[in-house]
Amino acid sequence: MPGAGQAGSCWWVLCCFSPLPPRLANLGGDGGEMQKHFPCALNSYRVWRFSTKYLRPSHPQMNVMFLKTHKTASSTVMNILFRFAEKHNLTLALPAGQNYHLGYPHCFMAQFVEGFKNMGQSYNIMCNHMRFNLPEVQKVMPNTTTYVSILRDPVSLMESSYAYNKFFTPAFRRSKDVNEFLASPWTYYNMSERTNNVHARNYMWFDFGYDNNAMDTEDYVQSVIAEIEQAFQLMLLTDYFDESMVLLKNTLGWELDDVVYFKLNSRSQETIESMTPESKEKVKEWCSLDWKLYQHFNRTFWKRIQETIGLEKLDQQVNLLRMRQKELMELCLLDPVPIDKTKIKNRKLQPFQSGRANILGYNLKEGMANETLRTCLRLITPELQYMSYLYARQFPEKKRKNTAFPLWRR
Repeated sequence: MPGAGQAGSCWWVLCCFSPLPPRLANLGGDGGEMQKHFPCALNSYRVWRFSTKYLRPSHPQMNVMFLKTHKTASSTVMNILFRFAEKHNLTLALPAGQNYHLGYPHCFMAQFVEGFKNMGQSYNIMCNHMRFNLPEVQKVMPNTTTYVSILRDPVSLMESSYAYNKFFTPAFRRSKDVNEFLASPWTYYNMSERTNNVHARNYMWFDFGYDNNAMDTEDYVQSVIAEIEQAFQLMLLTDYFDESMVLLKNTLGWELDDVVYFKLNSRSQETIESMTPESKEKVKEWCSLDWKLYQHFNRTFWKRIQETIGLEKLDQQVNLLRMRQKELMELCLLDPVPIDKTKIKNRKLQPFQSGRANILGYNLKEGMANETLRTCLRLITPELQYMSYLYARQFPEKKRKNTAFPLWRR
């Protein structure tokens, strides 16, 4: 039961159980239509109705499920969650064996989590890439779990996805650049290639467990949005990342340092392609499911701010976050901005490279005290290396995840 927190500290009050919203129920029949549009839903998600009152919990929330969507600054959020888990000695729901994601692009299954058969519902943090499947997630995460995800404007997401996935997404490989692709997407996009092409259309919709090629009808879209809204207690926005971190901190009852961050998995400016006005408008049509999803949660994001802390207090807290970030950057970093992979001195801190993107990293200052060094190192460690370290820490008896991947190409 996502979001049903401990008595006295829960900011979501469970009102009643609803098996399915009315529009979802209308997709019933023999289950074929349901499975077509909701491929990860199996029979149905367990959907819950909550009050719209948001209260800051009286103590830090330790159980968090973060749906790590693609190309949405989710690697930076993952770093925040990894640091919190390490700080509090929490148990992470990590991919089993040598895997780095939880079965993606297949619908998530509990068996994809290392140790699930023995540990059951005893994990605290889940934040690796997956294709969301709530009934299976609920087998892994406790009933007091807070469910969080992040969305990004589909226009900038498309440009980013094209750069990162250029060489292994068929629809992108066949086109010269993102503008050529968007000028005539059906020329390059083949629905029969299924999951190989998910990066090219309604990427977020797919990550949430739905059919990224589904027909855009009002009933269907509203049903999916209602289902997502019931499953997730907080939706962050890449485009308002600092504001999102303030909401995350307040929602979970965490401290400022828990959500301070250095941007991870970012790329160099020269690999960011300029999109024409026509291309930007085309994205809203081509990725209309993502566009409507983003529009809805953009509205509810600001409504939530107004109902909780208000814009004035939000600005104050964002400024505090940025001041603390600046302090830590001056304390930790040799360079004031992320740097090219070729300039990173410690090869163990070089980020994984993908597609046309030149993914940047950091160098640390020398001569720091041990505790300061550990703090700074956690802030800049790329996700694959950090995951390998935490996996070895949590499962010392198992073979450590391999991070000896080629750094220059995917």
